[in-house]
Amino acid sequence: MIDVLSSIVDVNQRFRRLVLDSLYIRDLNITSIMNINSHKTSINTQVLSRICSNILPQIHSQVHTLTVEQDSMKQILHAANYPQLYSLSLVNCHEVTLHRYLTSDLILRDLLTKQITHLNIDMKKPEELCSEIVSNMFALILSLCKKLIALDFCDMFPIRQCQSLIFHVISKISISSTLIKLKINVVGLLDCLYILDGPFVCLSTLIINIGEIFHPCPPIDPKKKLHQLKCLSFIVHSMTSEYNELLVPLFCRMINLEEFKLYLYVGRFDSTYIDGIQLYDQFLIYMTQLKKFTFNINTVVDNMNVKVKLPSNEDIQRSFIGRGYQKVASYVNIDSSLWDSECHIYSLPYDFEFYVYPDNPFHRGIFHKVRKLKMSDGNPFEHKLFKIISQDFPFLEFLYIFNDDPVEDKQYSSTLITFPYLTFLDLNGTHVDYAELFLLVKNMHLPRLMNLSINYESLTTITNNFTNDPTLYNFANLTSLQCQKFVSPKNCRKYFPLL
Repeated sequence: MIDVLSSIVDVNQRFRRLVLDSLYIRDLNITSIMNINSHKTSINTQVLSRICSNILPQIHSQVHTLTVEQDSMKQILHAANYPQLYSLSLVNCHEVTLHRYLTSDLILRDLLTKQITHLNIDMKKPEELCSEIVSNMFALILSLCKKLIALDFCDMFPIRQCQSLIFHVISKISISSTLIKLKINVVGLLDCLYILDGPFVCLSTLIINIGEIFHPCPPIDPKKKLHQLKCLSFIVHSMTSEYNELLVPLFCRMINLEEFKLYLYVGRFDSTYIDGIQLYDQFLIYMTQLKKFTFNINTVVDNMNVKVKLPSNEDIQRSFIGRGYQKVASYVNIDSSLWDSECHIYSLPYDFEFYVYPDNPFHRGIFHKVRKLKMSDGNPFEHKLFKIISQDFPFLEFLYIFNDDPVEDKQYSSTLITFPYLTFLDLNGTHVDYAELFLLVKNMHLPRLMNLSINYESLTTITNNFTNDPTLYNFANLTSLQCQKFVSPKNCRKYFPLL
């Protein structure tokens, strides 16, 4: 949208009126193609100034939703009144700067107080993991926005999710109870409990990513029902051993859920895997209104003290029969020691934006929704595996690879591997062979790669200390390079023309 607006600044008045009449200016996005790792403003200041003075005064009364970046927010909001505006998205924000705007910018505060019902906040990675400023900002937004019904707080992009420690601020403020939908990342289960048992009496949809499930945590009474909650997305990436003690009682409270999305990584001792029977008997049986249940559950068991007969993959599949589940994928991995074993179950089609490649043979499938993939293994990844990954994850945007074992078979196929949508690649925890595989244009086609994380030794090795031909590498579109101890070569511009 910003490119269209900037292109018509200088055209004659009649043509500009025709173009503006045909635009979808109801939903106005005044950002360029954003590089979320860049610290640069993404809009040319002269172009922005001309848009604010020549275009916005003509269309301001027709704008219903608005997306702006922090660096241009004040100029855009002050350029005109927006009487129809109800949805505001603030992206690429720094915690200190945005907090200052929220406390001192009268126009922004007035909009939030009187008009905004839908608010989306995107935050750059804060200096501290659990920033007190970010937590206070959450409370400030809730106290300001008197008409707010939907809030996405720091969860707009899968690569940049800012965790909030909020249980201590919710209990101290007087906030509106109008909120119906909340999307947020929090530190622990305690934050989640304060949301569910707090002042949000109208909350029917909660999309929550939880950093860790750990004690201390207050006892959860399964008899204290959450009647209002209809839709829940409950995602925990880190391993938890508190599944039976904390999570099962919590889920038993949600008797009116209609949609339930569950992502868990569970560690168990002297026990067996989570399967379809357990899920049904422990809490699904109480969710009588449930229409859709999607899940991804990975169970790791360590049976050092008690000998437990673990079910086979066929047993796991049978546990889902006759209980209303849709199609389910499963695989079981038992190592030779018989002490450590793993079971991965997920509903089909796979319905999450992220996937963690398991430390065992990959089971093929089509993962259209996945945008973020993390791969780690104790064995080398081979060239043919990445060919499979490119086919099974066709819309992948963010790829993290952790493997310090060299590639065994370097006789790469003549068929070029393509990741057409990949914008972020993390090779910082890999052997140099993976840098050679991904960054040489003869091996890999990465037309949208903008962000690269890599160790300096790998970078100098594959470029022969920056003496090789720069056109041999997938560097042309890079706008962000994360590389510790990076020493910029004299010919840096030839290798990285957009940095």
